[in-house]
Amino acid sequence: MNQLFPVSCVELEVRLRASEQQLELSNFKCSLKVAFSAGLTDSGPVGPFDEETTLIFSKTITNVGRAYNQSAGVFTAPVRGLYFFSFTAADYLKGYMGVYLYRNNQPIIFNLGLNDHGGYTSVSNSVALQLEEGDGVRLGLPASYRLYDDSRNFTVFSGFLVFPL
Repeated sequence: MNQLFPVSCVELEVRLRASEQQLELSNFKCSLKVAFSAGLTDSGPVGPFDEETTLIFSKTITNVGRAYNQSAGVFTAPVRGLYFFSFTAADYLKGYMGVYLYRNNQPIIFNLGLNDHGGYTSVSNSVALQLEEGDGVRLGLPASYRLYDDSRNFTVFSGFLVFPL
């Protein structure tokens, strides 16, 4: 080291590598694309069940970034960021229908509908959530409630990364 340059070449090299790694990570996060939409089932009625049940949206419409697990029914945030989720739930029989949206098993939204006339009816909602890497988001069907879906995708769950944080 000399008086003019109080930092050694080795230290500069270490700082440069750290900066390059941060830049690579930042570029990765900025280019990360995450979005999914999935339909519930082709089987018709779902529920009622004796206890609350995680809804397994098994008909993947799109799953860019593969953050939605269609076997478990859970979206897992690949990075810390702001995410947007929406859902529509439908039924056609008289009675209650409704769904919970959970973040890490904590209820965030509950949508309830009473179909007192018979015939198709639906409820929809959406929310922006700040998630940490690894946070999970899912929909749950309360005990004794039911939904309906078929090949026309009446009941759909969607989400996407708005931007990383």
